[in-house]
Amino acid sequence: MSSTKKTPAAVEIQGRPLKCLLCGHTEFWKREAQLNTTGATLLGLDWANELGSCYVCAQCRYIHWFLPE
Repeated sequence: MSSTKKTPAAVEIQGRPLKCLLCGHTEFWKREAQLNTTGATLLGLDWANELGSCYVCAQCRYIHWFLPE
């Protein structure tokens, strides 16, 4: 799995611990993913889309997405 952290870690979102919505696990790998839009894709400008943060559960691999602020 490609990720920015080699080992999973606990994560806080707005001061609260993140728990996996599926299994309740509390350790995640962090990665960023491009938030593609239809318009940019149509024009071949996918590179211009924003990046969102993803936290991948270390136990069940469920991906939790967060939009940029």
